[in-house]
Amino acid sequence: MGHLQIPLLRHLQQDSLLNLISLELDKLSQQQISNSLGLSTDEKPDAAFAIAYSGDCIFLKYYVREASVQARYRNTHDPVYKDSCVEFFIAFQGEREYYNLEFNCLGTCRAGFGPDRHNRKLLHPATVSKIRRFASLRAGNTTSPLKTWHLTLAIPASAFSEHSFASLEKVQASGNFYKCGDELPVPHFLAWNQLQTSTPNFHLPEFFGSLQFLPTEYQMEENHTSLQFFKA
Repeated sequence: MGHLQIPLLRHLQQDSLLNLISLELDKLSQQQISNSLGLSTDEKPDAAFAIAYSGDCIFLKYYVREASVQARYRNTHDPVYKDSCVEFFIAFQGEREYYNLEFNCLGTCRAGFGPDRHNRKLLHPATVSKIRRFASLRAGNTTSPLKTWHLTLAIPASAFSEHSFASLEKVQASGNFYKCGDELPVPHFLAWNQLQTSTPNFHLPEFFGSLQFLPTEYQMEENHTSLQFFKA
């Protein structure tokens, strides 16, 4: 099972500028979303994420490069998994129920809570609106037909509306991070923590990795190079 340590960035707040949050996340190590589920990997996208938190808010940035980009859905709880989509699933305190937060490349969000794929309730749109989003999309250049897009998220603890957290520090959690596109020309289903399943299905919390919210401030290494994943 994967284990992810989530660094603390005290200088960021829920209402910090999203472009500042994005730049701070660029300084962190990126985690690859590369485990393919069920289908051919011949046209597998490049996907990664960086994550941090600041007491009562999770900061998450996805980095994606893929051949086809689709963004048809604009309304909260639309089926964004059919578009170019990234997802974050998280469970707290060892509980069976978990949150699924799904976003297309424009930041349109579908979010739910429940114990399995078929027994979920959608979060109230007012709750979903608390998740701040900043999306960027660039066309491919002359040497590569691939499209690159990033999505930066500020997810306050209050968005996890079935719980009440004053702070996420030391909270026990598990989760997974995904990239998918159910209705792209070449569908794909990628996960950070590998799932033991023969068919694409992200709703398998038994394969979540452990998430540890570190209680100490993140320190940048002097020789750390940022943006290695998509640096031009």
